[in-house]
Amino acid sequence: MYGSQGTPVSFATRTSALVLGAALLIAGCSSGDGDKKPDANAKITQQPEGADPIWVNPDTNAARQVASYVKAGKTADAEQIRKIAEQPTGEWIGAENPKAEAQGFTEAADKAGRTALLVLYNIPHRDCGQYSQGGAGDGDAYREWIDAVAQGITDRAATVILEPDAILHLVDGCTPAQFQAERYDLLAYAITKLKSLTHTKVYLDAGNAGWGHPDEIYQPLERAGLAKADGFAVNVSNFYSTQDSIAYGKRLSAKTADKHFVIDTSRNGNGPYTDGDTDENWCNPPGRALGETPTTKTADPLVDAYLWIKRPGESDGECKGGPKAGNWWPTYALKLAQASTP
Repeated sequence: MYGSQGTPVSFATRTSALVLGAALLIAGCSSGDGDKKPDANAKITQQPEGADPIWVNPDTNAARQVASYVKAGKTADAEQIRKIAEQPTGEWIGAENPKAEAQGFTEAADKAGRTALLVLYNIPHRDCGQYSQGGAGDGDAYREWIDAVAQGITDRAATVILEPDAILHLVDGCTPAQFQAERYDLLAYAITKLKSLTHTKVYLDAGNAGWGHPDEIYQPLERAGLAKADGFAVNVSNFYSTQDSIAYGKRLSAKTADKHFVIDTSRNGNGPYTDGDTDENWCNPPGRALGETPTTKTADPLVDAYLWIKRPGESDGECKGGPKAGNWWPTYALKLAQASTP
């Protein structure tokens, strides 16, 4: 079995009216210092649009951690966490208020002249009962949730990463047979709905370089509606190198009419963990590092962007001493940053 990608879960209630206040609180994903407002000294700004058009949220857990370290006089630690806070990361839309969240994030991004990066992770029977289990109660609830996300985005620019693990858990047999046909239908519905929006790009999750051969997954991707999407995403919440991810993506692209793809480089600076319990080498592995910073200037024309889809410093799950999936873990974040190269 492939196993969970340790994807973050946010159960926040956000209010779109206060775009950089309550609208952008990542409740349920913070602990300790994460409950404090960012200090002005954090000075979180946007990356140059020419290199990276994705919006940097100035009110993330990482930004708050920078402010906390600055206030405590821990200058060196603050500068390390700034490596995370000043990069755009995925905004994982919660289950409760999808329209308000999508609206708040896309409005803030639009105001900054950037594109919001949204991650949709609410498919029924998500994660096969592992660390990030949950999802919509049924197919109708999921369609309503997707509709609400679309209503929140409207005509503003957004890049959407659709349902990490959803296709893989169809292929590896983790998702029970009685739910598989519905899952394909729901993914196809989501792609069609989101692509009906004027300025929304959609990338369907397609696993990683360590999972298996593209022959096993390209037909399921096509059945789920990949042809209507902008492409697929690889290495979401995982650690495989950019080089290996490009090679995997190109093999899969050749099977899917040369579809483009994006790569999650958030924590792949040292590649995958190969020691210890290989069944959980994806779950808070030690010795990892931040990878290439997000950019649309990549090493291959088929790669539309390097993205930080997983939010570095947020736990993969309750393993190796970590908190619940999606909770901010400052000690792990600090190690990721310290291990990374400029």
